[in-house]
Amino acid sequence: MTEVEATQALGPLAETDELLLGEEHLREGDPLPKRDQVEPYLAALLQTEHLNLLVGSGLTTGLARLAKVEGGADMSAQLPINDPDLKDRLEQQAKASAAASGRGDTPNVEDRLRVAITAAEGLRHVGDDRAQVIEAAISEALDSLSTSVAASEAAIATKADSVVGGDLTLRGVLMTFLGAFAGRAPTRDRLQVFTTNYDRVIEWGAELAGFRIVDRFVGTLEPVFRSSRLEVDYHYSPPGSVRDPRHLDGVFRLTKLHGSLDWKWDSPNRRVVRTNLPFGGTGGPDPLQLLIYPNAAKDVETTFYPYAELFRDFSAALCRPHSALITYGYGFGDDHINRVIRDMLTIPSTHLLIISYSDPSGRIQRFVEDHQRLGQISLMLGPRMAGLLNLVDRWLPWPSAEFLLQRRAQIYRERQVQLGEPAGDSAHLAENNTSGEGADG
Repeated sequence: MTEVEATQALGPLAETDELLLGEEHLREGDPLPKRDQVEPYLAALLQTEHLNLLVGSGLTTGLARLAKVEGGADMSAQLPINDPDLKDRLEQQAKASAAASGRGDTPNVEDRLRVAITAAEGLRHVGDDRAQVIEAAISEALDSLSTSVAASEAAIATKADSVVGGDLTLRGVLMTFLGAFAGRAPTRDRLQVFTTNYDRVIEWGAELAGFRIVDRFVGTLEPVFRSSRLEVDYHYSPPGSVRDPRHLDGVFRLTKLHGSLDWKWDSPNRRVVRTNLPFGGTGGPDPLQLLIYPNAAKDVETTFYPYAELFRDFSAALCRPHSALITYGYGFGDDHINRVIRDMLTIPSTHLLIISYSDPSGRIQRFVEDHQRLGQISLMLGPRMAGLLNLVDRWLPWPSAEFLLQRRAQIYRERQVQLGEPAGDSAHLAENNTSGEGADG
């Protein structure tokens, strides 16, 4: 069943579907819940004091699936090394690295690159010529990886105006997805978006929707990564006032935990910069200068710079009281990320909502079983609950319209009281509108 077919079907939940929202726990065979059973819960969660969104490869894959194109980085790529013995030794260590991360014994390209980079550096220190062989393979693998990511961006961009379900276009799906999170009340702490993706799908969607992004880069022609954690924001002054600045709507913070297709290490000036690379464009940084995890800046004063700085932001945003994390398309395959999420869940007032299209490896279910506490973990699993089109079209709230909905409910109540009638449906409407500015989830 395709996602569009799953959206149109109103039968019971399938084997791959599961919903866990507070006391609501639905599995295979249970009827598909109504919007009123899901949307108010999500609306309240989106107005939590500190809201964080972790986006994995599932967002890019979901867009590519809707557009009917190939999408995502080639994470199964091999290192092109002709020496069989050397290649076998590196592969064995990559398997061990994958197993240590809890992903079984099937390594991905990040595992292979991490082992190869470490091996090349060690061999270089002892004057072993095999370092050059490994470095050439690393360069070729990074070039192939960046090419596949750019091709995925280009394929999605060409389908931006394609209708993917009902009257929704592909760009409309992405804009609505981001808007559901970024449209929260601006007086609250800004939405913090984290992603493990190398592509620029989130940045592209923000530009399409007119959202503004705040990140660690400063500058216009060649933005530079800054270690300062100064809380820069966007404000405006209402007409007739210069002493009462207000927060601008549609602003969120973005942290790319594994780097980006347009980040590079500027060796002469010893800094990380963002290059001017169009969405879906080619000709990015030189492969050995490209900063996508685990390729790190060769800075003698830091270890794995800039990733260490980015993960400090991640842990600081999550591990604090009244913080909520929503994951979309993240398969819990990165133990360094899972560790921070585990630490977050030791704080009783935090909440985790996992939204995932599938769980083929069972890592999500194991994480939920190991860390589930009453009311602290929620789950939306399977195409019917977490398919990108289903999520946007059926389940996600519309925070930008929430004020009007609440105001309408208030007017209904006032008019019925004036007419001497019972509140009726307006009271029920007010109860469901839980995502107002005063709700803490």
